[in-house]
Amino acid sequence: MDKLPDTLARKLTRLGSKLIDQQRGRVLVQPTEDADGFWFGGGNCVRDPRDGSLLLIGRYRDAGDSRSGVSAGTRGRELALFRSTDNGRSFNKIRCWNKSDLYCGSTVLSIEGSALKVNKRRIEILVSTEKVHTYPPEVTGFQKPGTGLWSIDTFGAANPDRLNPQESIAPLLASDDPAYLHLKDPNLSPGLHRGQSLLLYCAHPYSWSSSTSGSAALSAQSCRSDGHDIFPRGSTWDVAASRITCRLPVPKVGAFAKLPSLSLYFYDGAECLRQLDAHKKAVDRPRGYSCEELGGLTYGFDREFPAQHRLSRLEPLFVSPEGTGASRYVSVLSEADGGLFATWERSTPTRSQPLFGHRLNAARVTSILT
Repeated sequence: MDKLPDTLARKLTRLGSKLIDQQRGRVLVQPTEDADGFWFGGGNCVRDPRDGSLLLIGRYRDAGDSRSGVSAGTRGRELALFRSTDNGRSFNKIRCWNKSDLYCGSTVLSIEGSALKVNKRRIEILVSTEKVHTYPPEVTGFQKPGTGLWSIDTFGAANPDRLNPQESIAPLLASDDPAYLHLKDPNLSPGLHRGQSLLLYCAHPYSWSSSTSGSAALSAQSCRSDGHDIFPRGSTWDVAASRITCRLPVPKVGAFAKLPSLSLYFYDGAECLRQLDAHKKAVDRPRGYSCEELGGLTYGFDREFPAQHRLSRLEPLFVSPEGTGASRYVSVLSEADGGLFATWERSTPTRSQPLFGHRLNAARVTSILT
């Protein structure tokens, strides 16, 4: 497996750190309440080729956690589409869909990660939802009351005004394997093969004890999974979770201009998927727990996908300086002019998690990678 010299690996780490800048990032979308357990994010931003505006997708999530017991709470309440006509300085909600709107064969209990794809002819939305469904017979006894199964659906239309999931929503990806029973949090990037997009997603077992990353080749005709565990979990801060949220093809500038094509992967990790209290007399640090992951970074040569090298092997790279430390769901838009626009969800002093954004222009990207 090809590996970069340390000097180039450090440039990639610096690019990630300057892009996901916790101090310079601005709040783009607030959650429904400024309180613990209320979030907005889990989506991506794209440039609309028809008018040059920015479109942003994400979900509003309210307090509640079905994994901790029988009181699930509201949790993922709404999928929302926003538009910016001032290059990302502000976003206005233009469409939204609640749980009943996203019905696809079974009642929706919660909404999570989503992905947006737009071209001149069509807009497509991928969304993960938890639906009323019984666990497979061999693990039925582990299912908590009021919970279901997570899967990924898709719907689309010619333009945002005509989006109507009740008319066009269809199943895209699901699993009946107890080891990878819940599939969610899709993200899309240019495919490694012509005519396809690369779909990356998160998988959880029936027990919710860990998370992995899966990949699929997505075309207009089909969605073919290549496996639900393509990225091994780490050995320290990310030993329980390794959810890839974004693939960013490394710009071919500076020291990377003549290298074979390679990509950065932003991922969310956690030490445990149950709450972990910091020891008051020992090391007090963000540890990542339950739904409150921290952020990491890897790279890999495209010809060797899915092989990757961790740039955050011993500790996370992206940690909020406030609240729980949670910093996750990174998504990066590569602009035609060479600039990069990143969005991510992170904790604040009230423990709410708004969507933050930060932009690097092309000159800055080139300077970092030179």
